[in-house]
Order: sequence, then structure tokens, then C-alpha cells
Amino acid sequence: MSRPTLRGRRAALAVSTLAMAGLLCAAGPADAAPRTGLTPGSLVVSRLHYVGTPGLLAPGQVLPTGATAVADGSFARVWDNVTVDGNFGVTAPIYLDQLDAAGATVASVEAPTGRPGPSSRGHDVLTGSFSSKSEGALNLSTDGSRLTVMGYVAAPNTLDASNGNTPGVIDPTNPDAQSVYRGIGEVDAKGQFFVTQTNAYSGDNGRAAIYDAATGLYYAAGNSNNGEGTSVPGTIYGTGAQLVTPARESEAEQTVGQPTPLGGFSVLQLPGVKKADKLGKDTNFGAVAVHNGVVYYTKGSGSNGVDTVYFVDTTGAACPNGVGVPVPGAPAPTAAQQYNAATGEIAPNMCILKGFPTALAKSVATPEVGGPENTTAFGAMWFANDTTLYVADAGNGDDTYSSGVYTGAAAQTLAGIQKWSLVNGTWTYAYTLQNGLGLGRPYSAAGLPAGTNVATGLPWQPAVDGVRNITGKVNADGSVSLYGVTSTVGGVTDPGANPNKVVTVTDQLGATTQPGGQTYRVLRSAAAGDVYRGTAFAPR
Repeated sequence: MSRPTLRGRRAALAVSTLAMAGLLCAAGPADAAPRTGLTPGSLVVSRLHYVGTPGLLAPGQVLPTGATAVADGSFARVWDNVTVDGNFGVTAPIYLDQLDAAGATVASVEAPTGRPGPSSRGHDVLTGSFSSKSEGALNLSTDGSRLTVMGYVAAPNTLDASNGNTPGVIDPTNPDAQSVYRGIGEVDAKGQFFVTQTNAYSGDNGRAAIYDAATGLYYAAGNSNNGEGTSVPGTIYGTGAQLVTPARESEAEQTVGQPTPLGGFSVLQLPGVKKADKLGKDTNFGAVAVHNGVVYYTKGSGSNGVDTVYFVDTTGAACPNGVGVPVPGAPAPTAAQQYNAATGEIAPNMCILKGFPTALAKSVATPEVGGPENTTAFGAMWFANDTTLYVADAGNGDDTYSSGVYTGAAAQTLAGIQKWSLVNGTWTYAYTLQNGLGLGRPYSAAGLPAGTNVATGLPWQPAVDGVRNITGKVNADGSVSLYGVTSTVGGVTDPGANPNKVVTVTDQLGATTQPGGQTYRVLRSAAAGDVYRGTAFAPR
């Protein structure tokens, strides 16, 4: 299962059909959707809804990796199959739910799932993967005209798609033998979906994409490589930061070329580092943003590279030692970055944003191996203005449980939404918004079994571990409203399948020390079988 440690454009589905599909398939926290389309400027969250049934699997069935299933397809026991298949996952429909100020769903649009509709072309499909918790981010385009979300060109209930190869980049050492295109789904205010296929992120998942109106390109973030080595060049130049050209045809009509790398980073760019990391793993990116024409990425998982915030330097002059700030007026990237055809290694053209962490991931002790929390699991980011940046911290994933509390999660000081300010040319950490998240404290989630999961020895009910994907808006009174989806720890065998929350908190834009009084409010709590992935505002 993919873990964080982050098809044609004309295949439009009629909104009435999509809304009806949402009503028929949605469960748990999804309210009936009385309207169709998306109201410009409204809050939208992406949601996966599990549609598997007990008959999807049977104990003793051979899984795509060759492992033998230990549980059937019923939620939440289906995730016990992770104990025998580390790549286990099940694709599920993607919904974009529009919420009102009280958190009620007022509209819901479903991504295409292979069912032809009155205005769909062919049998286009885009699904997400339970329980690949690092994917599913939503991004509003730079011109505010469309939303984007990444997924798989695979029907619902496909097993292990998130770790399979892509058709154009085959790694023979990958234990998942099937091949599945990754897809970038784009939706407009009318609720029409268009999907572009890509061969990027073979062996792992595409996590986020944003459409840049100035260049007409998608900038995408993700990870690749699920094999035993790095001998397949496409798994190296097909990971991390990618350029994808939007398609104009249905999935069946698209010609999908090789991945197009946007940028590369190597730890050798940093002073004093003498040994390179594993190829392709320096750029295990989880989120992407564009601000003032500059493309930014975050990395918050994996044992290679640096878990921090990066930007693409198109001038070659911003950071000679691997750290710096963008050159004002630098052009946006529009062409593939050069790479070594034999190894796939991408020529470095990315920098760590000055002020953010520069310590190698492998050099810092992490909670997963018993060390203190001295690293950050960066998720999505949002620029409130040129000097204020909010970054989600998804938490440490520590499921140590004692006396009714996940103690490792509860002790965190950075998990939540971090605020950073640009001071004299350096980004400076201000504080973390945590109050009201209830880190590490189990909460009730409808539809989960009672008591303890014998497979994990932990209570079925989940707890908040941090915040993964965020968006925000600046209000007229100088305050900032932030919206995010939580990450979790809990008793479900794969915590990415835990039902989570949509939360909001208000901050003061100009504050550089925490003013106090900021408390998260829960907008939505998912029930078993649903999980929220991303937040954004609806396009105009």
C-alpha cells in the first residue's frame, strides 16, 4: 500500500447524472445533494467512498502480489489483508462534496467510474485508492477556473492499483504485475470532469496536481518505484515533480507518452553532503502549489532526501548551495528538465526554500524508530500573501497507545497547520495551530466496530494525528480562515482507511506570535467507508 512516511478532457459527465450517481452511491457523512454543479467560491472537499462488498475477496484468495488474502471485502476487516500484502489497496469512487458554512453537503459531483453517460465519451474512469492516505489533494487552478485531483484509470474495486506499474514504465521487479495509468482529473464549476492519463509515478501514486493557466500545463507531485532497485530509468525521471500536458481526447483516444520531469533535487546540492541518496527518492513529493509564477513542492515522508519545502528554480541562480528564495520575475517552467537516459537521474534545478529544514531525513530520529519528534511531515501548503505561508503537518504516525490515549500523537508540537513568515529574506517558523484538534485522543466514528481490533491490538475508534491537505482565504477583517482534512492513527489495520474529519480554524494574518483563542471546529466527520482527502474552493 502506498504510504507517506504524499482520462480525456472531453469526457464530460452530465452533472445531473453525476449528482444522481452521488446520491445512489454516497454513504455515511455524504448528505443528499439537492443541487447540481458547484457554487463558485464555496468550500469543496474530495472524498473516497468504499464500494467493496464481502464478496470482493475471500480468505485464501490469491492477491495480485501472490500473497494469500486473510479477510473478505467487508469494511473494515478488508484492511487486515495489509498484514500479508504491504501493497494492498482497493480503488473507490471519488466525490467532490460542496459544503455550506455549517458543514452540510449541498452538492456532490462524482468522478467518472466507467459508466457511459449522455455527455460522456467512451467509458472514462478515474478512481482513488483506499487506503493510500497521501493522495487525493484538491487544487484550484491559478486562474480559478477549475479544480484538479489525481487518481487511477481503473474501475472501482480494482485491487492493488496504487502500487502497480504504469503501462509505459514497466518495472519487472515490481511485485504488483498489473499496469494502470495515473490520471489527472479536472472539473469545472458545472461539475464536468475531464481526465488526462500519464505514465508518471509507476509503482506508486500521483498525489496532487494543479493547472497553471499561464502555461496551460499541469504541475504534478507524487512518488514512484515499487521494485527491488532503480534500474528502470522511467521510475526515476517519472517521479517527484512532473509536467503533464492536458489531453483533449477521451481516455480511449489518448496517446500517452513517457513521463516529463519538471525538476530534480539531490542532497549533494547541500554543503557537506558527500553521499547521494537512492535515485528518485530525494523527490518523494506530496503536494504542489503555484504562487507568483513559482512552483513549490513539499516532501514529508520517506527515509531519503530532506522533508521540507522546495521550489523550482528556472534561473539557475537562486540557490548555488541548494537553499534560497525564488528570483523575482523568474519565468515559469514549461519544458522537461534534462535527465540521464541511462539512469533516469534528473539534473537538479530545485532548491530548499530558505529557512525551512535542511537536515537529511535519514539523519534525524523519527517516531517510527523510537526517536523524538524533530522532523515535520509536511503536507499541502497555502500562501495567504507574499510573506505568509501556511503548511500542513500530517503528524508522526506514531500509534503508541496507553491509558486511552495515543501518546506519541498527543505529544506532538508541530502537527496541525504551521504558520511561516518571510522575514528579511528568510522564511521563519511562527507557530502551529493545534488547539481543538484533540491530537491522539480517540473519537467516535459511525460504522466502525466496537472495542478492540484483534489484528492491531488497538481500539477501532481513530484519533487525529495531524492535518494533511489545506486551503484558506483572507477575510476583510484581516483574519484568515483555514480549512483542512485530518490524518489519523487508529485500530484499522491500515490507518489510511480510518474515517477522518474536515476541520476549520481562524488565524490573524499579521500575527507572528500565536495570539491565542484559535480553536479548530469540525465541519464534517466521516463514517466508516468514507475518507476525506483534500480541500479547495469551487471554480468560477
